[in-house]
Amino acid sequence: MTATKKAPENTTRVGYFLGPQGLKGGVKLFVLGEAEQLVDLPRVWVEGWGWLKLRRAELLYPGIALHLSGIETREAAADLRGANVYAHDDELPALEEGSYYYHQLRGLPVLDSADEHLGEVVDVMDMGHQDLLVVSHDYGESQVPLQAPYVVIEAGEDGEPARVRLTEDTPAGLLGDDDDYDEHDDYDDADDGAEDAGE
Repeated sequence: MTATKKAPENTTRVGYFLGPQGLKGGVKLFVLGEAEQLVDLPRVWVEGWGWLKLRRAELLYPGIALHLSGIETREAAADLRGANVYAHDDELPALEEGSYYYHQLRGLPVLDSADEHLGEVVDVMDMGHQDLLVVSHDYGESQVPLQAPYVVIEAGEDGEPARVRLTEDTPAGLLGDDDDYDEHDDYDDADDGAEDAGE
């Protein structure tokens, strides 16, 4: 089956397939997040395959095995190994208060402790040991660890995430600034001068 490798808009990556589970087409999924969030999904988008209906899900703590329409043998399940799996944002279940999906953070403004606008979240990356916010700002893009006490997700009146705040504990220069740039320029100029003097 041929399908685009680019995930559709308004989808969130929920994991990737590890390999077959059982003899009847089950596929073990490495989950980014909580496996329970995927149990009631009606479908998933599989890289290289497109949308596949979810026949049933089998919790295998801490992971899960998905049984998909059209995947009914161990051999077919093995063909999915390594494929990224996405869910439609509107079909993901609501999370408990204070927890958010990656797609809810994209587009949020990033502020400092004094309410100064620093940039905007353009993506969120799961790196295994920690999540990283990809923040676009005046000096380019930076990856900011999504962890306390540096980063706080603040909700609006509707309870939805409204902004990302970098606290006073955030290391200086995390998003880059003119001072950092000038210091590097001065260092380069000093090197150039040393080289010229030696010629």
